[in-house]
Amino acid sequence: MKKAVFIIGLALFLTGFTYSQEQKASSKKVAEGDTYTPFGKFTIELLDEPLIVDGEQAARYRITYENSPLSVTVVVDKEKKCKNYIVVSEGVSVMYKCNGEYFGINRIEEKYKKDGYVTDDKNLDKSNYFHQKFIVAGQQEEVKATSLIAAYYPSLVK
Repeated sequence: MKKAVFIIGLALFLTGFTYSQEQKASSKKVAEGDTYTPFGKFTIELLDEPLIVDGEQAARYRITYENSPLSVTVVVDKEKKCKNYIVVSEGVSVMYKCNGEYFGINRIEEKYKKDGYVTDDKNLDKSNYFHQKFIVAGQQEEVKATSLIAAYYPSLVK
């Protein structure tokens, strides 16, 4: 009897341990950092399922914050010169754009409206919006740009 209980216990332990290791291995966390706002630290995960935007596959990231229930999805649309980062949440949806010369915020462009993405001003802090028109010069690598979005985005939400 003791032997059977021991074997069952060992099997349950190994199953749980294996499942735990698989969960860690499948984690797509790509970055983390601090917002220096009440939202606290952020975590960025690459989502497995790409999204179709304007007929093309687009990578998606999820940003979560330590001190806020707000979850933000960033859709990366590649263009000829650089990339558009459509940032969607329940509070404020905007677009960060890299045009090859600089990286900064914009309203969501017309071509994305057919997919349901729009900028609504009622929850947007306009002062911080205009301070983010130019964030950094030059092109940014995708994860670096998403990290900048994660750090700057909380100041847009009223």
